Amino acid sequence: MSTPTNLRQWEDHIVGEFVTKDVERALATMVEDASVMHMPTRSGGQGKAALRAYYRDLFIPSIPSEWQHTMTNRIVTEGAIVEEATIRFHHTKQMDWFLPGVPPTNQWIEVELVIVIEFRDGKMATERIYWDQAAVLRQIGRQAS
Repeated sequence: MSTPTNLRQWEDHIVGEFVTKDVERALATMVEDASVMHMPTRSGGQGKAALRAYYRDLFIPSIPSEWQHTMTNRIVTEGAIVEEATIRFHHTKQMDWFLPGVPPTNQWIEVELVIVIEFRDGKMATERIYWDQAAVLRQIGRQAS
């Protein structure tokens, strides 16, 4: 597929997750056996049924209302997108995909992400998200173990 098609799919996926909070809109951008993995916490799923439950029950409901995502760099090819971004949010909700087992701390958190998205047949096949979990733990007053 073309790079504009990949970029449109990725941007529509982000809208589904963070703007409209529409699970089906996010899933419509993905192949049937797609996988998502938040690497520092190993949170995610594989296949649309698992991802539907993940987005509906865990991920989307836990996004704080003050969530800010600022893209700092993006490389788009025919087969993949690599995006560097900074996220900033007020930790006012339980976010087990991001901070497993940590209740809301009421702290502001800011961390850089690297997101790698691979495409197949014009849709997202894999999404892997990386961040420095030790930096996150320091910001909420916990030491990385």
